[in-house]
Amino acid sequence: MKRYERLQQIRCLDPEKDFLTIYRLSAVYEFPWDFTRALELALYRTYAVPSIGRLLARTAELTDRTQKRYDDTALLLDAIVEHGFDSDVGHTAVRRINQMHRSYDISNDDMRYVLCTFVVTPKRWIDTYGWRRLSRHEAVASAVYYRTLGQHLGITAIPGSYEEFAECLDAYEEAHFGWDEGEGARRVSDATIDLMASWYPRPLAPVLRAATVALLDDSLVKAFRYEPPPALTRTLVRRAVWLRGRAVRLLPPRTTPHYARQNREIKGYPDGYRVDELGTRPVPGVRGCPVRHEGLSTD
Repeated sequence: MKRYERLQQIRCLDPEKDFLTIYRLSAVYEFPWDFTRALELALYRTYAVPSIGRLLARTAELTDRTQKRYDDTALLLDAIVEHGFDSDVGHTAVRRINQMHRSYDISNDDMRYVLCTFVVTPKRWIDTYGWRRLSRHEAVASAVYYRTLGQHLGITAIPGSYEEFAECLDAYEEAHFGWDEGEGARRVSDATIDLMASWYPRPLAPVLRAATVALLDDSLVKAFRYEPPPALTRTLVRRAVWLRGRAVRLLPPRTTPHYARQNREIKGYPDGYRVDELGTRPVPGVRGCPVRHEGLSTD
């Protein structure tokens, strides 16, 4: 297989009907490392919305059990990519996500914004750092994929096209990004950056934290009140990630899929896992769960 042969295959598919196939080809063959990094950044962006950052801090899942929360989120989303919406595994993953979300008082607007980050952040990351830009077919398929996921999660007023997802994301961040006066969002941000640094030898931790902040855009740095990174640091870090993409372009294309469950960053389940056991089961009135939900639907 030649380097651009899979892209030619993608362009022969219908992104409205074959969206899962296209998304899977992009995420697990063409850009597995980039999709992992971009989805990490997508979830991280949501902390800068105070209503989301505060809730995550109250649950303590991302401050006290950061690795488990990271693993469970990645594995639940990954199960749908690998097995599809109509599979038993896909149904189970969606059900677990719904069970967790419905235990908290989360607005539809916040849920829709999180969905937008999953669509927009990967394209922007790949267009900047990937070995090639994301094609139009891939952008359309991604929008349809996450629109479908959003419908399964009961989210309403979901954007239609990629452009509408991008407009929704930019407008929401413009209106809602800001400092959380309770500093809960900053604690969640710090814990997440510490987690990412923990995946590598301890002496590298300060450098890795600085590099992570250097990859953040100004709106995120401001929302969390981090010291703006020096211009030289930001340039060197971003250039290094860009050069990685140029190097990947010279390599033979991947011939076997790489799913998120295979990532070295997933550390919490060395003996394997069951999708129906992933995630949290919040207790009403404890760890940020505000209300008792009688007769809670789990579909």
